[in-house]
Parts: sequence; C-alpha cells; structure tokens
Amino acid sequence: MKLLAELKRRNVFRVAAAYLVSSWLIVQVVETIFPAFGFGDAAIRAVVITLGIGLLPALALSWAFELTPEGLKPDKEVDRSKSISTRTGKWLDRAIVTVLALALGYFAFDKFVVDPARDARQLEAARQEAREEAIIADVGDRSIAVLPFADMSPDSDQAYFSEGIAEELLNLLAMIPEVRVTSRSSAFSIKEKALSMPEIAEQLRVAYVLDGSVRKAGEQVRISAQLIDAHSDTQLWSRNFDRTLQNIFQIQDEIAGNVVDQIKGTLNIAVPDQRKTDPRAYALFLEARELRRQGTAAGYDRAIELYQRVLDIDPGYSPALDEMASVYQSQAVTGLRDSAEGFRLSREAALAAIEVDPSYAPAYSTLAFLAQYHEPDLTVATDYLQQALQLTPNDAALVGSAGMLLQSIGRLEEGVQPIEYAVARDPLSAAWNYTLGIAYMAVARHEDAVRMFEKTLSLSPEFSLAHYQLGSALLLAGRPGRATDVLQEEPREAWRLAGLTMALFEQKRQDPDAAEANEASDKVLAELEEKYAGNMTYNLGYVYAHRGDADSAFQWLERAVQVGDTGLGEILVQPMFENLHDDPRWIPFLRKLGRAPEQLAGIQLSAVIPE
Repeated sequence: MKLLAELKRRNVFRVAAAYLVSSWLIVQVVETIFPAFGFGDAAIRAVVITLGIGLLPALALSWAFELTPEGLKPDKEVDRSKSISTRTGKWLDRAIVTVLALALGYFAFDKFVVDPARDARQLEAARQEAREEAIIADVGDRSIAVLPFADMSPDSDQAYFSEGIAEELLNLLAMIPEVRVTSRSSAFSIKEKALSMPEIAEQLRVAYVLDGSVRKAGEQVRISAQLIDAHSDTQLWSRNFDRTLQNIFQIQDEIAGNVVDQIKGTLNIAVPDQRKTDPRAYALFLEARELRRQGTAAGYDRAIELYQRVLDIDPGYSPALDEMASVYQSQAVTGLRDSAEGFRLSREAALAAIEVDPSYAPAYSTLAFLAQYHEPDLTVATDYLQQALQLTPNDAALVGSAGMLLQSIGRLEEGVQPIEYAVARDPLSAAWNYTLGIAYMAVARHEDAVRMFEKTLSLSPEFSLAHYQLGSALLLAGRPGRATDVLQEEPREAWRLAGLTMALFEQKRQDPDAAEANEASDKVLAELEEKYAGNMTYNLGYVYAHRGDADSAFQWLERAVQVGDTGLGEILVQPMFENLHDDPRWIPFLRKLGRAPEQLAGIQLSAVIPE
C-alpha cells in the first residue's frame, strides 16, 4: 500500500496515462501523414518502437524527479512542505483531458473525412487484386513465362535471332486459350535481373518458365530448351535440337507441343499452327523487328530494307507487312518522315497484310490505331478493333486497347477495367502501367494514378513523360508542392513548362498570399508560349482551362484544330479540361471534332474481359 501511495504522490500513474494517450495520438497522425511523404511501414514501425521504448524512461523520470518552481529536482531533495506535486498532478489531469479531446477530434476527422476515402481506395485495390487473382485462377496452373533465350553463337552476334525464337514461341503458346502466357515486355524484362525461379514465378505470377539458348553458325542451329516448375525450381523437361535453319518451324512446333503436354493436365489442348515462311526470310524478319524496336532513325531505315527483302522472298508474309506498317507509323510520329506520307504508307502496308491474310489480327489493330489517332475516325477505329478482338479475344494488349478506345469515345469508367486486365496480364510493362495511370486520371482516381506512374518510373526510370504525368496526377490529387518537385525532373522542356505553370498556379490558388508562385506561374507560361506555341496548341488549351481562363483556352483549341494537333484525339480523357465542361462553348466545340455525346452514342464497342 505504501508503494501505491508513493506512485500516486509522484504522479507516476498520471505520467503513464499522459504518455500513452499522447503516443496513441502521435501514431494515428503518423499513419496518416507518413505515406503521403513517401515513408512506408518501416518508418511507422520505427516511431511505434521508439515510443514504446520511451515509456519506461518516462516512468523512471517521474519516479525519481519532481517538477518544482526551480525546475526538475531529484525527489529526495525536495522539501515535502514545499512540494507542488498535487498542483502538478492537476496540471497533468488537464493535459490528459486536452490530449483526449484532440484524440477524439482526430478520431472524428479520420472516421468521417479521411476514412471513407481511404476505405474506397483500399476497396478498389482489393477489387483490382481480386480481378488479377481471378485472371490467374481461371487457368489454374496453366500459366507460363517464356524468357529470352541466350545467344550462344560463336561471335555472340545473334541475340536478335535467339530472342526472336523465344518471342515466336511465346506468340505460339499465347494462341492457346487455355494457357495464360505472360507478355513479352514483362517476361523479357527479367533478362537483366539475377532472380531465382521462385522469385520469377512471384513477379510474373506464373507456374512454369520456359528457358533456353540458341547457337547459330551459318545454316546450322542448335536450340536448347527447358521447362521448369517455377515454384519448386524443378526441371520438368529439357531437350537439345541440332538442325539446320530449314527446320526452324518444326523445332518451334516440337517445343510448344512438349510444353503443352507437360502443363495441359486433363484438358485436350492442341497446339495451333504457326505462320510459316522461307527460313531465310524468317531470319531477316527477326533481325528487322529488333532493329525497329531500337527506335532510332538508322534502325528504322535498316528495318524497312530488311522487311522489303523478306517480302521479296515471300510477298505474302503478313507479319512482315504489318511490322513495316509499324515502322512507317513510328517514323511519322517522331518526325523522321513526312506525317501524311508515313501514315499513308503505314495504312497501305497494314491493308496489304489483311489482303494476304484476313485472319491476321495485329494488322487490324494497326489500322484501328491509325483511325483513332491520325485520321481520326472513331467509328472506323472501332470496326477494326472489333475485328481484331473477334480473331484473338484473349489478347491482353487488344483488350487494353479497347479500354483506351472506350475512354476516347467518352465511356471513361467502362474503359478502366480492360486496361486493368492488360496490366494484370503484363505486370512489368511500364507502358501498360503508364496507360492505366492515364485511365485513372480520366475518372478522377488521382491517388491510384499516382501509384501507377510511380510504378512506371520504378520499372523504367527514363519512361517518356512519366514525370510529367506523375506531376499532373499529384496536382489533381491536391499536392501541388510535391507536383512541382516531380515536374522539375521531366526531361522534355515543353511538357515540364506546361506542368509547372499549372502546379505553380495551383499553389497560388491554395495560398492566395503566395505571390511568388503566381509570378512564377505567369513567367513559366510566357516561356512555354514563346518557345512552343507552334507545337503545343492543344496543351496550351488545357493549361489555360486549368487556370480558369476559358476564353484563352478556346482560342488555343481553335488553333489546335487549324494546325491539326493530334492531341485533340485525347480531349475527352484529359482531366485538365474540367473547368470548361459547363461552358456553353464546350459541346459545340466537341461537335466540331465529331466528339459530342450524340455523335458518339451510336458507336458500338464492347470490351469483353476474357473469362
């Protein structure tokens, strides 16, 4: 009893209560604030551990010391007749009540303001994860990644051939509806990472991995392939093929057949026929495709030469025709060829691919892209894309493209899920994660968009315009200060200036006294107009729209129509135009573009998510 009385006299219980209540409040605030500044669970755990460790020293201090008018003194040195411990206890009582009131206020704020938004984000994240799990569960253990085959040629100069063989095997297996095949971009991104098979299985979410190597010397080809149970890192099948180049398609058929035999279970799965051509043309095709993907002027020119050689050998090889269409399109987009000429040549090549092979789905997808962004004719784009989906309904890229087209015709919410499906099937694709970020911004899911752009940059730190889009998403999420920091990292000056003028303007709007931000915003805008007015007409339209200057916004949009700015094709997806949506000039302007609601209502497009 004496110890209990002494604990009460020295206010140990009150100090413990005050410490615990304050610690609880600090933890709640930290859990809310830390994620917004990029701190994860580890930082939050560190705060909790530190507070927990600090309890015992706080209690020890309250036992050993007493607060006096002269400051803290050891308890044994304080004259009991002059002790103010009772007064200190009352002060601690008031402090506890005050902290409890703050905690109650915070609880109410968290419960009725923060929590609903957080719950909505968590619910959507859970739904997306469930959709991804459903995609995976649908095929059970029949999921596979084909990794790039290693080049074992004497001069190590046949990487285009070895990786091309792996890609063609991937494409062949992907034609089987009962098998889920990870896309090339995700599977090939593993190439430079030193990961174990179980780690690969976790990242790509597959049960099996097909790996191998190719040794090519003249006409002689040696292909080694192995199928691995990725979770247990157990080899299920392996084989070496020593043949000539003439037998290349036979080898691919045999490998695909052996893979299917291993993973089909009780299902009766047949290996589809692959498009065959002259082996010499096939080797040239693989080399040209790799050159096209380099994205350089010289690479594009050389790829066209090689594709033409392929077509000289086999005029009816539709993959070469469609690939040539992609080269012309890339040249037109990047200014390496006159745009009108480039898009015309691209369309002619894609139409030729369909003429020789009406069942070749990628060519319809190429034509849909041209119709959507460069003609533009959304009805024609829809017809082409619908034909491609009918031919290959399980193609994740086509499903995702359908989602993009749905958003372009104003069906913003409906377009999100198909793009989410594409990301689920291609989780390590920076491009699809970026595209999903754009889709989330269009439906005002700005924090989700931030998450997708951050993932894009983690997968590809130099991804074009990812910093700009991340800054835009942060701006729309109400974090203009953070947006300004991110936008400073955007390497393309025109886009950096466009983002900064909006972010700085938003900083001024949130803090009317921030005169410096207002002046900086105007200065950046003037620089943007001076340097890039000819190339950024559409962008200046939404910059002014976001700044609330509707008259200037419409002036720039009219100029965008006059110069044929292709950005106008994204006008219904661009969230920065929100301030114009109630303006009486908005619908008539959309009507001029063929994008008014009544004009788009008749477009029939359905993106069925594969079962």
